[in-house]
Amino acid sequence: MSTAMNFGTKSFRPRAPDKGSFPLDHFGECKTFKEIYMRCLRNNRFDNSRCREESKEYLECRMDRQLMAKEPLEKLGFKDLVDDTQKENEDKS
Repeated sequence: MSTAMNFGTKSFRPRAPDKGSFPLDHFGECKTFKEIYMRCLRNNRFDNSRCREESKEYLECRMDRQLMAKEPLEKLGFKDLVDDTQKENEDKS
């Protein structure tokens, strides 16, 4: 009995990754930010609300190095942190 494989019947169609999936940081470009964020989580019993600044910095690193799509920080849930940063910068001027 022959079990010939017929690969010609279906063609592969690549598609864009799902929203929220992004390349791994193979070269460790954001490793320091990730470690700081993970340390914060461990120190705060994995309460991510206490590590929002570290999370924001990690995501900014990933976006700056094109390891994920650029998104406005407000859209990622950091509107209050962005507003605080803008206010601090205005006060210094």
